[in-house]
Parts: sequence; C-alpha cells; structure tokens
Amino acid sequence: MPKIVRLTLFKIPDPAHVQEAVQKYSTLSQDAVKDGKQYIQMAAANPTHDDPRSKGYTLVARTVFDNKEDMDYYDNECAAHAGIKATLRSKVVDGPPLTLYMDA
Repeated sequence: MPKIVRLTLFKIPDPAHVQEAVQKYSTLSQDAVKDGKQYIQMAAANPTHDDPRSKGYTLVARTVFDNKEDMDYYDNECAAHAGIKATLRSKVVDGPPLTLYMDA
C-alpha cells in the first residue's frame, strides 16, 4: 500500500505567525502519537515565495503517512494536530486551508 503525502496550504498574512506555524510543524512527527507510538513519517512546513502565482497562500505544510487510516486519525483524533489547528485558527484568513493528498 503506498504512503499518503498530504499538502495543506494556508493564507496567513502575518510573517511572524507563518514562522510560528513552521515551528509547530517542525516537531509534529515527534509530538503526534497513535497507540503510544509516533505515526507521522514526515512533517514540515515552509513559507511560500512572494509571487502572484501563490494566490495568497503563504505557508505549505507537508505531512507523510503510512496509510489513509493514519491520515484520518490525524484529522479526527490527534492531539498534536488539534493543537496546531487551535494555534492557527485565528491567524488564517480567507476561509479554511486548502488540503490535498495523494499516493506517494
């Protein structure tokens, strides 16, 4: 079964808040646990380049999971992800983030 690669694009206007999100994602794969074990294969976030093609998105988070079930756990039950969502909720503008996922 192929791994799942997930990209989440955020519109966060304040560069300080973008850096805060980058920091949160830098420890996500260690902080997120499922059944007492780390389950995220890779997590990172980076600011986008200031370019009209970015359409206002200022941050891209990339997470890699072993399978879709792990990604679903991340969305619905993961305390570390809930913490990131709580931190970013008031900082994101123009609706919810855009999330895409695909087989690796």
